[in-house]
Amino acid sequence: MILVTGGSGLLGSHLIEELLRRDFSVKAIYHKNIPPHLANKLEWVKADILDVPALEAAMENVDQVYHCAGLVSFNPAMKKMLHKVNVEGTANVVNVCIEKKVQKLVHVSSVAALGRLREGKLISERMKWSMATSNSEYGKTKYLGEMEVWRGIGEGLNAVIINPSMILGAGDWNTGTTAFFKKIYEGYPWYTDGTSGFVDVKDVVKAMLICMRGTCNKERFIISSENKSYKEVFTTIAHCFGKKPPHLKVTPFIAEVVWRVEALKALFTRKEPMITKETAKTALTKVRFDNFRFLTYAVNFEYTPIDKTIERICAELKEKYNLA
Repeated sequence: MILVTGGSGLLGSHLIEELLRRDFSVKAIYHKNIPPHLANKLEWVKADILDVPALEAAMENVDQVYHCAGLVSFNPAMKKMLHKVNVEGTANVVNVCIEKKVQKLVHVSSVAALGRLREGKLISERMKWSMATSNSEYGKTKYLGEMEVWRGIGEGLNAVIINPSMILGAGDWNTGTTAFFKKIYEGYPWYTDGTSGFVDVKDVVKAMLICMRGTCNKERFIISSENKSYKEVFTTIAHCFGKKPPHLKVTPFIAEVVWRVEALKALFTRKEPMITKETAKTALTKVRFDNFRFLTYAVNFEYTPIDKTIERICAELKEKYNLA
């Protein structure tokens, strides 16, 4: 039996679809909502990774665990919850895996857990973490979550960590990276000079399955297809939707003004700010990731070109939301 935490999220739901397609017995933990298209296809367990007894019950008779659950936020108000979910929650998953004698854990971390280098430098798994002020709070919690997995490995747990870059997939276009597609469809005019790594959600799923069924243990892999600028990605999305590409450049000064305005709006509306100090800084930063190590392990693995990924996602979103 396989257990997936975060089964209702973008990555978790795509992973479940592939596991079911391959005829695995699956159960999944969900926190709020179950994806309607998967509601009756597997056993769903309403639980919280912060609730140890519920986690113990969910992991009964489980052989393999994919830990996809996590919190992504760059809102300073979410600092405490980030640590609760990404650090304490991961520690709970690791502890219960050891207690229940789970055969293997694949833990989904993030390239944010690798820290940041000077612009232009290629970031790899060999990079040593530094508690620098340039790291986001989210990145810090993902790094500390990884430390819990390494601690579990030291206690005898068979585990592999993956560090995906920015995952693109046709999820809820009001949240996560899929919100990029909605913004561009609606005519979002802004772009930045920042660059990052991007990867197809389906490629991340394939990499997870390879890590689970393979002999690797005590490993950590960056999962990233290409390094691209946000302008390139946004322009490709716009072309796929038949919309005007973003044409107004966000300068550092504009970014500084915007996140402060958003912080004030959030103070009065009590809503999550659309742009924070950390997201503004990230959007202007040029980072590049080295994906070579995983390709040397999974020699037959091939990444999907990001332009092809965007084409597929736009087509799926057009159908899902009845877009013209």
